[in-house]
Amino acid sequence: MSPDFSALARGLRTGLNADPRHAAVVPPIYPSTTFSFPDGIGPKPPYDYSRCGNPTRDVLGDAIATLEGGAGAVITSSGMAAITVAMLALVTDGGTVVAPKDCYGGTWRLLNELASRRVLEVVYVEQRDFAALEAALDQAAVVLIETPTNPLLRLVDLEASIAAAHDRGVIAVVDNTFCSPVRQRPMDFGADVVIHSTTKFINGHSDVVGGAVVSATGETHEHMAHWANVIGTTASSFDSWFALRGLRTLDARVRVNDANTARIAEVLQSHPAVSVVYWPGLTSHPQHELATRQQRSYGSMVSFELIGGLPAVEAFVGGLELFILAESLGGVESLVAHPVTMTHTSMTPEAQLAAGISESLLRLSVGIEPIDDLVTDLTAALDRAVAVSGN
Repeated sequence: MSPDFSALARGLRTGLNADPRHAAVVPPIYPSTTFSFPDGIGPKPPYDYSRCGNPTRDVLGDAIATLEGGAGAVITSSGMAAITVAMLALVTDGGTVVAPKDCYGGTWRLLNELASRRVLEVVYVEQRDFAALEAALDQAAVVLIETPTNPLLRLVDLEASIAAAHDRGVIAVVDNTFCSPVRQRPMDFGADVVIHSTTKFINGHSDVVGGAVVSATGETHEHMAHWANVIGTTASSFDSWFALRGLRTLDARVRVNDANTARIAEVLQSHPAVSVVYWPGLTSHPQHELATRQQRSYGSMVSFELIGGLPAVEAFVGGLELFILAESLGGVESLVAHPVTMTHTSMTPEAQLAAGISESLLRLSVGIEPIDDLVTDLTAALDRAVAVSGN
């Protein structure tokens, strides 16, 4: 009897050593836009046109679905395309979507645009407030959960929230981008659909833009695939192949990412330039216990606020040498973002205030560089912030 390998091992190895023609260890790329009908007029072959289906894209979909414990995954051209497919597929007749008040800025923009065209209604809720979430679910079609949230690293209790949604016949969609499936599997808690920006941890090298919609059932997967084909948001074979190559090292990268972040969080917490650190691995985090219960590790995203306001922020980023001021996250390189002016600039000032996103806030995506060098760069930046703030 063959051993029962873990979903992690099976997912990371999907497609390897499966080439029937040349026994290539790495699966080939199929860039063809069109495929022949070898049996003539009649039933369609498995692949006919690459927008509808592509072998390379399907290998990546199988890998991500295996990692998440889903029935299938549709691979899209971006993370926002993945959310768009999910919303169009799941919400009908102007139904209501319950979304996090502090969600990613691009998600906020998309939902507001769809609401302005009466495709759906959107209600923003502080999803840590379970009573408020339950009340909003009473009139909802879909609940979109982001945990941890971007950028404040707030957690939502997946088990309780998804159970409350299902009790009311509400579809639960979870954006798992910040964790990736090696840190958290929302379908273990009953999620119906899981969304990823594969641009981030799954690819991990900041050179591919992509997304994924993972479905818990085959029926939902077919529905998602239909909509992705209808609106033309499926990913190219090249992007799929590169994302699959990045995925092979996901577990190894994440282990270094997370170990580095634990050290970075300690430095931030002890420095006089910092007023508050947001990272669920700290025992001071109000949801540390929840993170320990529903995540396999605490992640490599950490946000913090500087005491000196915008001048301190400018001094912090002004002389960085290893941390790069840039959007995105989850790569092998360390990045710093200023959410108010970068990732969440599409939000109105009122929405930023309601979400708790201030001009003092910075978000780090900690990479896999040598940790002592990262600490040196970070400490010098914090010291510059102190000098400006006069602490």
